[in-house]
Amino acid sequence: MTGTDTRDLAALRPRLPSPLHEVADERFERRGVRLLLKRDDLIHPELVGNKWRKLAPVLATADGRTVVTFGGAYSNHLRAAAAAGRLLGLSTVGVVRGQELADRPLNPSLARCAADGMRLHFVDRSTYRRKSEPETLAALLRAVDAEGAVVVPEGGSNAEAVRGCRALGEELGEHADVAALACGTGGTLAGLAAGLPRGRRTLGIPVLRGGFLEGDIRRLQERAFGGPRGTWSLDDRFHHGGYARTTPALDAFAEDFERRHGLPVERVYVAKMLYALLALTEEGAFPRGTTLAAVVTGRPFP
Repeated sequence: MTGTDTRDLAALRPRLPSPLHEVADERFERRGVRLLLKRDDLIHPELVGNKWRKLAPVLATADGRTVVTFGGAYSNHLRAAAAAGRLLGLSTVGVVRGQELADRPLNPSLARCAADGMRLHFVDRSTYRRKSEPETLAALLRAVDAEGAVVVPEGGSNAEAVRGCRALGEELGEHADVAALACGTGGTLAGLAAGLPRGRRTLGIPVLRGGFLEGDIRRLQERAFGGPRGTWSLDDRFHHGGYARTTPALDAFAEDFERRHGLPVERVYVAKMLYALLALTEEGAFPRGTTLAAVVTGRPFP
């Protein structure tokens, strides 16, 4: 395959719309709250969850060019981009945060990227923070011999990805009063909120510390739609220490949820979102009669 278009993406056979399942959980039911799971983790076996929605619009225009993107050592986004490259016959390069990792054995996440054909280029953390600056980005592209590449930002969140995630809100439609998801870079939330009908709202649970995400989401919607779209809010109390960090309470909650519902719970994003929804329900944040849709954006790895 020398190019990529929407027909190539259709050949990957994504499961769209993703399934929407109701779960019976007395902890929500006794508060008069109905819980639905939007199973975006079932869209595709390798381009899991919101990664399909974010990557597909970009890959459809790659036209055979190398795809360069960015992430940390355990990035779900890097794994998805590498898998997409293998499936679509595109060369991929992953710029990885942490020069010190270059001399260490690859962890399982990066090993999967490499097995899927992604070239890994490790950079120091200072350079990584400046990756969006034109001069730094140009130097990085020269270093990986990909000056004509399609550049996909960390987490895949750009205007095209945000517009692609709008379909998530459209699929949910009138099924839920509140659509909730865990947020890393904010692109999925920006699109989801835009796609929901009037009168429905989106709740984001940031998995990183710092309180910077609100501004990022506003900027993403500005770039994608020319201005704000939809009703959305963030609750940043549930990051459990930061990205890829857990606590005994979070692990215990996730294990209990798995036993109750037979659903493997991914810890970096999904567990924090579900934990937050139960805590908010018990705080009385949702009026009786509310239907929540929890977006399952991924599954455990490996």
